[in-house]
Order: sequence, then C-alpha cells, then structure tokens
Amino acid sequence: MDFFSFFKKKDSNASKDVAKDRLKLVLVHDRVNCSSQVLEMLKTDIIKVISNYMEIDEEELDIQITQTQSEDNTGTVPVLYANIPIKSMRKVNQED
Repeated sequence: MDFFSFFKKKDSNASKDVAKDRLKLVLVHDRVNCSSQVLEMLKTDIIKVISNYMEIDEEELDIQITQTQSEDNTGTVPVLYANIPIKSMRKVNQED
C-alpha cells in the first residue's frame, strides 16, 4: 500500500459534480434576479392558489428555476420547473 494513497480523496467526482450543480443553480438565480427569498415567496403563492383546486403534498413539492435550450437553439433561457404531487381534487363551485 502506497503511503500517499491513504491521503488521496476518494470519490472526488461526486463532490465535484454537486459543487458544479450548485454553482449552476446560483448562476441561474443570479441571471433572472431571483433570490432565495423571492423563490420561497413564489412557492408559497403557488401553494396557496393550487390548494384552492386540489389537495397537494407540500413536503414533496419541488419548485426550481433552471435553464433550458431556447426554442430557436440560440442559447439557454430560464424556466420555472414545478413538480407538485396531487393527492386529490377539490370540489369547486363553477360560477359563470
């Protein structure tokens, strides 16, 4: 066993990938001027509105701002991604 191999980092790619993903997320939020407080307020408002129509699993709710390829393939654009598990639909009085 090599003495220096004991001090080498194991699985450095995993931590590198996590750091890279975090940096991408920070850059996306910075580009769209969306702080974590604004994202939390947005999440709260979305929950409030959707809860009028359906019961949702708030603990499994996932809302993010990410980047995706633009439709004309000229670059990337920010997108709001929302994964909202629905438990059941509520009965809503429809008024015209």
